[in-house]
Amino acid sequence: MTAAIVKFAKATLLLLPLLLILYFMLFAAAVHFVGRQDSSAPADVIIVLGAGLKRDGRPGPALTRRSRHGAALWHEGLAPVLLCTGGQTAPFPRTEAAACREVMIAAGIPANAILLEEQSRSTEENALFSQRILAELGLERAILVSDSYHILRASWLFAQRGIKTVASPVPASTIRDPLMYPYSLAREFAAFNWQLLKDALRLPITHVSGI
Repeated sequence: MTAAIVKFAKATLLLLPLLLILYFMLFAAAVHFVGRQDSSAPADVIIVLGAGLKRDGRPGPALTRRSRHGAALWHEGLAPVLLCTGGQTAPFPRTEAAACREVMIAAGIPANAILLEEQSRSTEENALFSQRILAELGLERAILVSDSYHILRASWLFAQRGIKTVASPVPASTIRDPLMYPYSLAREFAAFNWQLLKDALRLPITHVSGI
């Protein structure tokens, strides 16, 4: 009996890495598929999800391309207002939302068409605080803008908050750094599974540094 248990344990240890690889491949395929689907349509607001800043507070590449993509949708007349999301974290001198607003104004968006959500530190908090702003203003239908690798998890989290969204992902082809997409995909995998675990255990945590 003991030998059989040991044999089973060894087989399980060998199988687990293969199952994990298969799971990651299925996740990556789902992210890639969803990230290629642009379902943008007329809405009440365009929500642009925040991303990292440079040390001096300038918008980083991800935030810049997301902000420009959101601005292009506004110029197409798909929504009357935009909502920039993202709070301030150390050591950056301002919020992600403020940097997003700067990019949009440079892209020809009038300041009075830009709303700011400056409290969030994670995608879940993007949804949480955006929902409050939308409820206060009576905005119901939103176009959700983020990078293609992020849109699957973001859409899920916004749906959990009861926000009706259609997605307009920024194409992966606009990412210049060849290592950024695989790095971001691995980060999304970790964040997605953390969210599943957190929800299953009903943990009251909305932000974890790094994911």
